[in-house]
Amino acid sequence: MLSAMQHPLSLSRFPRHISSSFSKSRPFHILSSAQPTAGLSVADQSPPSNSQILSIRHSLLSGHFTATQLAEFYLNRLKLTEPQLNSFLHISNNVLKEAQEIDDKIKKKEEVGPLAGVLVGVKDNICTADMPSTGGSRILEGYRPPFDATAVKRVKELGGIVVGKTNLDEFGMGSTTEASAFKVTANPWDLSRVPGGSSGGSAAAVSARQCVVSLGSDTGGSVRQPASFCGVVGLKPTYGRVSRFGLMAYASSLDAIGCFGSSVADAGILLHAISGHDRFDATSSKQEVPDYASQFISATFLKSRPLEGLRVGLIRETIDEGVDSGVKSAIHGAASHLEQLGCTVTEVSLPSFSLGLPAYYILASSESSSNLSRYDGVRYGNQVSADELNSLYEDSRAKGFGPEVKMRILMGTYALSAGYYDAYYKRAQQVRTLIRESFKAALDENDILISPAAPSAAYKIGEKTSDPLAMYAGDIMTVNVNLAGLPALVLPCGFVEGGTDGLPVGLQMIGAAFDEEKLLKVGHVFEQTLQGCKFVPPLIADKIADSY
Repeated sequence: MLSAMQHPLSLSRFPRHISSSFSKSRPFHILSSAQPTAGLSVADQSPPSNSQILSIRHSLLSGHFTATQLAEFYLNRLKLTEPQLNSFLHISNNVLKEAQEIDDKIKKKEEVGPLAGVLVGVKDNICTADMPSTGGSRILEGYRPPFDATAVKRVKELGGIVVGKTNLDEFGMGSTTEASAFKVTANPWDLSRVPGGSSGGSAAAVSARQCVVSLGSDTGGSVRQPASFCGVVGLKPTYGRVSRFGLMAYASSLDAIGCFGSSVADAGILLHAISGHDRFDATSSKQEVPDYASQFISATFLKSRPLEGLRVGLIRETIDEGVDSGVKSAIHGAASHLEQLGCTVTEVSLPSFSLGLPAYYILASSESSSNLSRYDGVRYGNQVSADELNSLYEDSRAKGFGPEVKMRILMGTYALSAGYYDAYYKRAQQVRTLIRESFKAALDENDILISPAAPSAAYKIGEKTSDPLAMYAGDIMTVNVNLAGLPALVLPCGFVEGGTDGLPVGLQMIGAAFDEEKLLKVGHVFEQTLQGCKFVPPLIADKIADSY
């Protein structure tokens, strides 16, 4: 079961100062993505002012508020918004207890970790010892692992508080979070639209500020596409940068645990916390993990052209036919902004780019066919009573798996069968090599590559459920990155028409292997200097403001 064991729009704004019922003596400051840290002078702000994590740490250590007050505030917000969003499958009962433990340490002047008091959502295909981990599937309903995934363990060791397990497409197989066996998650920007997938719950939770940051998994774009749909930052690291131990396997050669945040700084800080070699995952890299926070300089101290000399390649194949005109306009606007920051932007061609989608679905389905064979009601998974063994296997899998998972298992089994292995699986692996080589050549000539994160903004719930091929085609922008094992950062860059006040569009930045540091630096500068956009969902913000 475990991957590494076997594997221009007027936007409503968040209220900047909200006095909550649990803090009568002084206002509780909710730090928006553009709000400076309370109590800090400009001279003190070498960290970025838009980092929620750094702002929380400063406020806790300065006594501005307590971890318990912070936890209560987020839990109240979650209670308010969750009935509409359905971001979570399970909420932890230990949040206030863990917050009080942090407060006790601070009172005793003991050392607390860099994530102290930070509420973290965890995708439900990442194991947690004290909460259910279902993978969004009936076959694992009620399952509680006896251990934490390495990424979760590292978050907890640094003081992070896991607020709950977020909804997902079953076993990560989907692009909308509609394939969850339990509920359908809504997009905070428009409740009639999908949040993307498969990490839709994690993206929606950060977008609606139900938690500070969250963990997701990315096999073919499952962090980056929902980040684009929900207007948050999504970071997929290099394959091997983060341990996969405790991540339920979908496609082991493609899976990666990634990060969501409301700012580039927060996504980078979370990545730093979970990165590094792990003896429980033979595929985890021993490459040194840089101090990503050193790249996060406040806008006050940026030069007029802070990215002077950076070479940026805009992938031509990602702005051709099939991409919505509004998305194209947003990406061209982002490219122009990068030029104003000093970058040299040129179009580059990746001839093998269009081959990535079919190759990905052959390889991912093949690997899932193998990985999910363990869920038979005997070794893993809920068991259905039957008179004989074959019926037990068949009925347990038939009732436990949803239609999308069954379809991908069948596709993968077919591609791996003796008569078709060379025609499909082997050829897909050859295409994968071509994709790696084309990315390497492009990145030898450019520092980073850019593209849309998805060909459209978020679409309506149910719009594509009857046309799986159209849904799969939405992954065209992201799957090649997984096939090449490269890091990629998605951050909001503009809006298109839709919903009440527009829908966010994400810009994807792709870097060389283990060069997340450069992506975070460029993304942070881009984010700090982007004018006229505030990526807070108006519907959710209005409802929260009205409730206080």
